[in-house]
Amino acid sequence: MGISPRQFEQLQERVAGKKRATRKPVVDEVAHRVIIGVDPSLRGTGYGVIRLDQPEPKTLAQGTIKCPARLGRSQCLAEISRTLREVVARHRPTACAIEGLFYTQNMKTALTMGEARGAAMAVLAEADIEIFEIAPRKVKQSIVGYGNAQKLAVAKMVQRMLVLDELPEPDAADALALALAFTHLHKRFAIDPSQKI
Repeated sequence: MGISPRQFEQLQERVAGKKRATRKPVVDEVAHRVIIGVDPSLRGTGYGVIRLDQPEPKTLAQGTIKCPARLGRSQCLAEISRTLREVVARHRPTACAIEGLFYTQNMKTALTMGEARGAAMAVLAEADIEIFEIAPRKVKQSIVGYGNAQKLAVAKMVQRMLVLDELPEPDAADALALALAFTHLHKRFAIDPSQKI
């Protein structure tokens, strides 16, 4: 196994005690002002778009892409893609926070969730939006301060943080929470940033 000339130079610098210039993560180099959160599900994909304003973020759009049981899976995936494409075209987000994969014992549920997630991610990637994955526990920790918080607690905190007149629907609340968690996890001195996909 060989090393490149650049790797050899770096090795020599380390041996000589020279410090390397560290590079900031790519996320810090791009200031994201409009963020979309996506909570994918075949029958109820939540989305929420926020803009970072002072003194608090502003909600630009939120909702749930509802697909009734009478629709087939392929029709649901097409509806998820169509709706997200419209939301992205209208608000032009530069970053997306999507719910991270969770583990389930039911293989059929996992596959169905993966299909919905894939339909959403394809639209976002198509629009050249940076996609970041955030684990559900990390979102709850960021928004409520407790990783096992109930959905209602998350929704109430989202309502408070975004100064919303009404409590958002559960899936939309989760999507808005993802967008808010992204802003918390990507502040300049954040310890544990989300995973870029």
